[in-house]
Amino acid sequence: QVQLVESGGGLVQAGGSLRLSCTASGTIFRINAMGWYRQTPGKQHELVARSPTGGSITYGGSVKGRFAISRDNAKKTLYLQMDSLKPEDTAVYYCNANVDTGTVARGSYWGQGTQVTVSS
Repeated sequence: QVQLVESGGGLVQAGGSLRLSCTASGTIFRINAMGWYRQTPGKQHELVARSPTGGSITYGGSVKGRFAISRDNAKKTLYLQMDSLKPEDTAVYYCNANVDTGTVARGSYWGQGTQVTVSS
């Protein structure tokens, strides 16, 4: 099994910054794409940013220029630096990772979510 543990959420004023982290553990042969998604009540998961193993990083339209995704493969950790936060960024943020758990076995895993609240 694979576990993803997020941290770094909290309450911040508009214009402030937060940095989220997501660390993977468990039976991991290789971590492929990793990403951040967010969800507010009554809405579907929204892509925030995604980091493939190769190719370009993808950002959701509403966060471009304000958020930056990065990863430390040696630490199996994904980061999301969030600057110039707005009240509409308030959501539960989830980490996702596509993981090879063996030479042929693979799966998509989610963290438990971390709440980000931006006050106006």
